[in-house]
Formats: sequence, structure tokens, C-alpha cells
Amino acid sequence: MRILVADDDKEICDLLEIYINNEGFDVEKAYDGQEVIDKIQKLDIDCLILDVMMPKKSGLEVVKEIRKTSALPVLMLSAKTADIDKIRGLTNGADDYVVKPFNPLEVLARVKSLIRRSTYGAGQNDSGELEIGPLIIRKDQHQVETVDGVAIQLTALEFGILYLLATNPNRVFSADDIFEKVWKQESLVPAKTVMVHVSHLRDKIEKATGGESIVKTVWGVGYKIES
Repeated sequence: MRILVADDDKEICDLLEIYINNEGFDVEKAYDGQEVIDKIQKLDIDCLILDVMMPKKSGLEVVKEIRKTSALPVLMLSAKTADIDKIRGLTNGADDYVVKPFNPLEVLARVKSLIRRSTYGAGQNDSGELEIGPLIIRKDQHQVETVDGVAIQLTALEFGILYLLATNPNRVFSADDIFEKVWKQESLVPAKTVMVHVSHLRDKIEKATGGESIVKTVWGVGYKIES
């Protein structure tokens, strides 16, 4: 597994490299946004740790460009603590968000969680193809497309949320339930973090299906997909 650490602060990159190497992962480093894009195009990267404020291209610009072609797991780092900044990062396609100053062990735990989600989807034991509503979901290939053959590019967490709801039709999952089952860690984040991912997932599905929505909001309770 190879992790790309991108921050214009070389000390932060070096610190994270130590912790990541200790877990047996290889590390690549980048110090500006364009370098991040170049390395992703040339190398096999399994997860990206990306600072929001980067030279040449900001972290948000980088994520937006990556999401045109890839579902690479992305963990964003930022000194900004306002909720709007977190929401903007997630809406642009990041999978998770850590505010500086951070505990390197927390960053490492988040990275490992994202890699698990990318590798194993929502953590279900079954495999194969699932058809629900206008969608065909292929867990083993981590692919989603419409019954008309339109591919839908999802992040690892978006795929995890979709697969969780699709394999439990008509069951309502709260934001905490979704976070704990998909992120695979205790829910310590505001419900709006899950809300942003669900909203992004719903937008992609509606765009691909011509406006058909299968992810339903049960107000005050959570989310579900009806069979």
C-alpha cells in the first residue's frame, strides 16, 4: 500500500511519514497541488492525505480534479475549523477531514479506515452483483452503474453508504449508524458530515438516472432505500 502525503510544510510530511512507515505502508510526499496531481497520474496511490492550503493548486482544486476520474480515498488536513470549510471540502469529494493541530495517530487511524472502506466496501461478507431500483451495484469491482449502462463514479465512502442502504432495503439508518458501519469507528463527528456524503451520493445518482432518487431521507431519523 502506498500513501501520498501532501503538505507544503515539510515537517508535517516528515512526521506523518514516520508514523505511516511504522504501519508498513510506503510513503510518497508532495509539496504543492500540481505535484499531487502529477504523482497520482504516474504512481499507484492507495490513499491521499492532502492539506487544504497548497501552492499552485489548492487542496480543494486538487480533489475536484481527482474526482473527475478516480475514487481515490482522500483525507484532508486544514487549520480551518469552521463547519463551512469542512462541508466545502467534503462536497468537493474528500472522504474525511482532520483539523490542525492533529494527533498523528488519529490521522493514521482515519487513513486505515478509508483504505478498509476502499478495499472492502461497506464491510459486508457477501459479494457479487446487486440490482436495486435503477442501479446495478458490483461490490467486488466497487462499481455502480444504471440499468441503462451509465457508470457512476463514487468515492469509497459514498459507495459504502450506498451498499449499506441497498443491502438493507426499507431499514432506516441514523447518521450515527451510518458513520459507525461505514467509517468503522465510533461516531465522534456531527451528523452533517454524513449528511454531506449522502447529499453528494444522491446528486450523483439523480444526475445519472435523469432525476430518479432512491436514497430517501426520513426526517429526524435517518436515511433508507426502499425496495
